[in-house]
Amino acid sequence: MTTQTLAMEATSPVEVVSQAKGEPAWMLDLRLRAWRFFEEIPWPTGSEETWRRTRLTGLRLDDYVPVSGAGAADELSADVRKALAEVESAGSLAFQDGATRVHELEPALASRGVIFCDLDTAVRDHPELVQKYFNSSVALDENKFSALHFALWTSGAFVYAPRNVVVDRPLQAVIQQSAGRFAGYHHTLVVTEPGAAITLVEDFIGGDRGLTNSVVELIAGANSQLNYLHLQNLAETAWNFSTQRMRLQRDSSLRHFIGSWGSRLSKNWLNMELLGAGSSGELLGLYFPSDRQHLDHHTNQLHKADHATSDLLFKGALKDRARSVYQGFIKVYPQAQKTNAYQANRNLMLSQQARADSIPGLEIEADDVRCTHGATAGQVPDEYIFYLMARGIDRANAERMVVQGFLEEVLNRIPVAGVKSKLEGEIARKLGL
Repeated sequence: MTTQTLAMEATSPVEVVSQAKGEPAWMLDLRLRAWRFFEEIPWPTGSEETWRRTRLTGLRLDDYVPVSGAGAADELSADVRKALAEVESAGSLAFQDGATRVHELEPALASRGVIFCDLDTAVRDHPELVQKYFNSSVALDENKFSALHFALWTSGAFVYAPRNVVVDRPLQAVIQQSAGRFAGYHHTLVVTEPGAAITLVEDFIGGDRGLTNSVVELIAGANSQLNYLHLQNLAETAWNFSTQRMRLQRDSSLRHFIGSWGSRLSKNWLNMELLGAGSSGELLGLYFPSDRQHLDHHTNQLHKADHATSDLLFKGALKDRARSVYQGFIKVYPQAQKTNAYQANRNLMLSQQARADSIPGLEIEADDVRCTHGATAGQVPDEYIFYLMARGIDRANAERMVVQGFLEEVLNRIPVAGVKSKLEGEIARKLGL
C-alpha cells in the first residue's frame, strides 16, 4: 500500500468536503472543530426533555452520503421551476443536490451593495463578511445536529443588505435534493445593517428517502427590518433537522415564518434573541402532518433587553395518525423591563388517532413585564361541517373551508402573497382536493 493511499484513507469526511470546495484554512478549522463537537455530543436517548416526545427510531446517519453536486442535472427540474415561479422576486437562487443552478439578482440592487449569492461564492468573494457573521448566531455545539451541519455543510445562501438599503420585493432560494440515501446540509446567513430592510423565502423540496440538516442565522441590525420564510415541503420519507437562531438589535423588527408540510420526521429548534431595546420579533408557524408524519417545533423567545416585544403564533391541523410536538419557552432576563411577550399554539384535530403535544413555558426574572401564553387542541365541531353541507357544499370542501379558516390567522400575516397562495394550495392537497 502506497503512502498516497494511506494519506487518502486518513482523510476525514470534513477534509474531503473542504478540499472539494477549495476553502480557506479558517473554514476548514471551523469544520474540524465542529466535527469534534459532533463526535463528543451524545446521541439522543429520549430521556432528554427536548427529545422526550420525539424518537429517532430507524435513523442511522452512516446510511447517508453528503450531496456533492457532482451528479446534479444541469437542467432545472420541473419542481424547481414551479417553486421559482410561485414567488415574484428581485433575485433567485436554486440548488440541486448542493450545486448552484440559478443565481439572479436585479442589477440595481447589486449596484447599491446588496449581496445575494451562494455561500461558496461568498466565502471566496466576501471573506471578511462571512468570517464576521458565519457561526456568530448558532454555536458549533448548539446540538448534535448543528455540529454535524457545521462540519459538513454543502450549500448555502448568503444575503447582505447594506445600511439604509430597502429591498421592496423578496429574494428567494429553492433547495432541491434528489431521491436516495443522501444528506443535504444547507446553511442560510442573512445580515441587515442599520436601517436596511429585506425579505428572503427559502423552499426545501425533494429528498425522498434522504436527510436534510439545515442551519439558519438571521442577524437584524439596529432599526432594520428582516422577514424570513422557511418552507419545508420535503418528501414524506425524508428526515429533517433545522437549527435556526435570530438576533435582534436595537429597534429592529424581524418576522420569521416556518411552514412544515413534508418529511417523515422533523425536529426544528427556533431561538429568537432580543438583544436591543425596542426590538420586535414575530414567530409564525403552520404545520399540517398526515399519515404517520411527526413534526416537532421547539421555540425560545429570549428577552435580554428592555422595551422589547415578541409575538408567537403556531397553528397546525393534523389528520390520520400524525403527531405534532410544540415546546415553547419565554425567558425574560433581569434587565429586560417593560417586556411584552405572547405565545400561542393551537391545534385542529381531523381524526381521532392524531395527537398534538403542546408544552408552553415561562421564566420571568424582571418585575415590570407583560407575558402570556396558551395552548389548545380540539376536533372539528360536527355542527360546522353540517352547517356548510346544509348550504350545498360537499363534505371535502366544507372541511377545507374549516381548516383554511382555522389557519387564516397565520396565513394573513405572511408578508409574501405568492407564499400565501402556495400554502393555500398545499392545504387543499393535504385534504385530497
